[in-house]
Amino acid sequence: MRLYTGDFRSKETWGKFMISWKNVGLSLFLGVSLLGCSQVDAGNLGVVTKWGEIQDVALQEGIHFRTPVKTQIINISTRVHKMEASATASSKDLQVVSTKIALNYRLDAARIVEIFRNVGTRMIVEHTIVDPALQESLKKATAQYTAEELITKRQQVKETLGESIKLTLAKSDILVTELSITDFQFDAQYQQAVESKQVAEQRALTARNDLARIKVEAEQAEAKARGTANAMLARAEAEAKAQELLRKTISPEIVYLRAVEKWDGKQPTIVGEGGAILDLGQIKKAAKR
Repeated sequence: MRLYTGDFRSKETWGKFMISWKNVGLSLFLGVSLLGCSQVDAGNLGVVTKWGEIQDVALQEGIHFRTPVKTQIINISTRVHKMEASATASSKDLQVVSTKIALNYRLDAARIVEIFRNVGTRMIVEHTIVDPALQESLKKATAQYTAEELITKRQQVKETLGESIKLTLAKSDILVTELSITDFQFDAQYQQAVESKQVAEQRALTARNDLARIKVEAEQAEAKARGTANAMLARAEAEAKAQELLRKTISPEIVYLRAVEKWDGKQPTIVGEGGAILDLGQIKKAAKR
């Protein structure tokens, strides 16, 4: 922008001079206004400092005016952040265990000014409070379980660790929303021992299952044989009873009746002396003559 430097004796000249200075003033005002504006981003609160002194009230999201140099507005995130850490501790039976932990946390919005005053920004909070608390809580949790229990009672270990870390971080106005343990790793020698034990237990379980199966099959075969024998015995007893009943009920009259029913109407033949065959029917006819 160029300032007018001509002759001021005429009204026209003076008017041009005034317009020039007005433009300068407007530019200065706009520049100062822009320097005096600060934005608090979404998901953040603005901590205000005046001449380096932290103010007690945090600013909400949006545009805020401030006095340049004198006043500063610092964005502090109140969103949920995920932190992953590797940690090493000892079990109850003094086995060295390593694991990876994923932690979701956020800063308490109602205490954001105190957090900044006592610790600093969120990244400083994570490095100086969250990570050390996580390491210490893991050591306390794993010390309550044997190496084998860390594997077999993983959910219970997670709950124990979660309660410990929540209580520890709550003292610093940090809220835990989720915790997960990705895996437990032991030294190679112990890992081999665990695997060998698992193989032995699996083989023993297979043997027990086989024994139970054989026992069931034997019992089934025995029951089947017993059933067959009982059936045969029952059938024999029934036949014997039928024979006994038949013997008791047969009389000479019934025997004669059955013989008559089977007779074909012909007289029986008799073999005489010398092998001669005698027909009783013919003999009777000859006697009548």
